[in-house]
Amino acid sequence: MTKEFNLIQTDRIIEMAWEDRTPFEAIKFQFGISESEVIEVMRRELKPSSFRLWRKRVNSGVSQKHTMKRNSEIKRFKCTRQRAISHNKISKR
Repeated sequence: MTKEFNLIQTDRIIEMAWEDRTPFEAIKFQFGISESEVIEVMRRELKPSSFRLWRKRVNSGVSQKHTMKRNSEIKRFKCTRQRAISHNKISKR
């Protein structure tokens, strides 16, 4: 059972999945989809070569996509400079 997302939501899921420091738990919190569903979205939306590069990076240890691999001092999903209720835009200084 795959959830349907509009273009903006799909784009944001892909963006969050590419970010090394955004864990799968943050995507689940924001969009309600599991890691396996994120993988399905990435497989469906990316070119095969891009998907393979992404999977290799996620599983390489460079990425901190899994909470267990993250530094235990990091307790948040978003940047401290990020607005609380916006579309994930960094606030002006």
